[in-house]
Amino acid sequence: MTKPIINVADLTLDPTPPTFAPTGPAAGRFEAKTGIIGARIGAQKLGYNITAVPPSKRAWPFHNHPAKEEMFFVLQGNGEVRIGDATYPIRTGDFIACPAGGRETAHQIINTGTEELRYLAVSTEHSLEMAQYPDSGKFAVKAELGTALDGTPQRVVFVGRETQSVDYWDGE
Repeated sequence: MTKPIINVADLTLDPTPPTFAPTGPAAGRFEAKTGIIGARIGAQKLGYNITAVPPSKRAWPFHNHPAKEEMFFVLQGNGEVRIGDATYPIRTGDFIACPAGGRETAHQIINTGTEELRYLAVSTEHSLEMAQYPDSGKFAVKAELGTALDGTPQRVVFVGRETQSVDYWDGE
């Protein structure tokens, strides 16, 4: 069994993987390092990590999850969180609830301070996940497909625009 404990001092925060690293104009607005916790200590139904965001940056685009609930606890720094049509100031010690739902639950944490913003992110985990991005009209679907024979995780991620679809029978 995986050791069910890890100390925050033992976490390594890694840059966003190349698949999700911002490019083009987005590279100037988005940047984060993440220390994965949940999978490392054997969590199955919850995911958790520590996210560190430099001043004037955002970790992720404004987004919502129809089936995934998230909670954030600010460990260090201050900034703001967009939730739906509102923006709220956040600081060390704040809990932030982001329930599953539509565009009204879309959220984004922004570091508006002068020091690194660090928060604990906790979320429900599902083998099939969807996110919507109201600012850009995109959506993403992620499916966890278990592990390959060599032990590597297998997943499929598809990002598209809500306005572009094909007929169900297209290509059949």
